[in-house]
Amino acid sequence: MPNQSFVPTDIAARYEVHEWRNGLAILAAAHPEEWANILEVLGHFQLLRSNIVQPGGRKSPIAEKLDGHFAKLGWEEKAFKTKIIVDEAEYDTPTHKVDCYKNRVALEVEWNNKDPFYDRDLNNFRLLFELRAIDVGVIITRCDELQIIFDELGKGSSYGSSTTHMAKLLPRIQGGGGGGCPIVVFGIRRAAYVED
Repeated sequence: MPNQSFVPTDIAARYEVHEWRNGLAILAAAHPEEWANILEVLGHFQLLRSNIVQPGGRKSPIAEKLDGHFAKLGWEEKAFKTKIIVDEAEYDTPTHKVDCYKNRVALEVEWNNKDPFYDRDLNNFRLLFELRAIDVGVIITRCDELQIIFDELGKGSSYGSSTTHMAKLLPRIQGGGGGGCPIVVFGIRRAAYVED
């Protein structure tokens, strides 16, 4: 259960929030600008009916909207160059790109990918935290309750049980998928939905 003192009421009403290893306290105290950015993006976000029914492509309009707002606030997609040196031998140890990165905060938007993407994200957070490249990892995803909306709109099969949603993420984190990395998760609730 998150420390609710860090989460504004309007955000808590529209997002299911979870934290591990004091992720919210770290964001609020050590990264106030990035925390303010996250609250701004979440506060302005609306889950539009038109975006749900729009045919998918490489990246959904919902993920594009979230990523785009972070980009306007100075967040960037980031790849890290990492390597291990043993005696004189160097070994590249590539990590996966992070969707949005700013000042040691890594953020992934997982709207409707296959659920193994969570394993990739959590492993990436773990490794980057252990390498002292990030202080906290954040995931924005969707709550299970949105399936009712998808079914009502005839899009239920596009958002199946093997795609990224909260019920697939929480057991992975609770099982130690992120290692020692502090993590904060926001799940988009039905309250964010707008019939446009």
